[in-house]
Amino acid sequence: MLELSGITKNYGTHRVLDDVSFTVAPGRLTGFVGGNGAGKTTTMRITLGVLSRDAGEVTLDGAPVTAADRRSFGYMPEERGLYPKMRVLDHIVYLARLHGFDKAEATTRAEALLVELGLGERLQDDIETLSLGNQQRAQIAAALVHDPKVLILDEPFSGLDPLAVEVVAGVLQTRAAAGAAVLFSSHQLDVVERLCDDLVIIAGGTIRAAGTRDGLRERFAGHRFELVSAADAGWLREEQGVDVVEFDGGYALFDVDDDETAQRVLRRAVAVGDVASFAPRHPSLAQIFKEVIQ
Repeated sequence: MLELSGITKNYGTHRVLDDVSFTVAPGRLTGFVGGNGAGKTTTMRITLGVLSRDAGEVTLDGAPVTAADRRSFGYMPEERGLYPKMRVLDHIVYLARLHGFDKAEATTRAEALLVELGLGERLQDDIETLSLGNQQRAQIAAALVHDPKVLILDEPFSGLDPLAVEVVAGVLQTRAAAGAAVLFSSHQLDVVERLCDDLVIIAGGTIRAAGTRDGLRERFAGHRFELVSAADAGWLREEQGVDVVEFDGGYALFDVDDDETAQRVLRRAVAVGDVASFAPRHPSLAQIFKEVIQ
């Protein structure tokens, strides 16, 4: 378990992180979302020891993170950092050897990973000849080649087409299923919502919400409900404490004042006709994000 507790960072009189605390659990994908300048990259760099912190602690399995621990981390920065004149396979083999693998093992690992990421036909190409999306895949391979215990990726889906997003998402899910703790940031909220197990939302250097994806959707669900009935649902417009958002025959999306009103509506819906479904409408990640950063 990677845990950040009370992380604070100042640049002069400007506080860029204020009491940032959250966990990244092994075997789970944690989405880290926030607007530009919210503090995501700074938080990641402090976790990796690239930046110092003014207060707080980063721990792994309950103990302070050491330099030895960080050698088992994998990191993909938002800015690509590969050597453009090197061949794709040679570059990933070189990085694997820096992690202590001999040439044969490094080559086997690099080839398998690049094929998994869809770069099997580009192994002998120079990095600089790849499209931006394929350079992104190579950068991800660089972060993964040593099978990191903790994986931290800053905007891993940037520049990828929809098919490439699916390939990379599958690779990350496989690594999490094998036990890695995965933290990734992204502005593509639909991808984050579909992929992650846990969510951390940051704005202005402070954590605004954190928890499981489903838990946050429950927490911010409010009192919006969806009704699908065999009977016309027009009567909802006359119900006290009900605000109809959408309506089409037997379908209605509506807000209620409280749980008691919801139960009253359900009883009437059952009395009026056969009810196919009556359930709370959970908000999307984009809706939750907008609510918590306001």
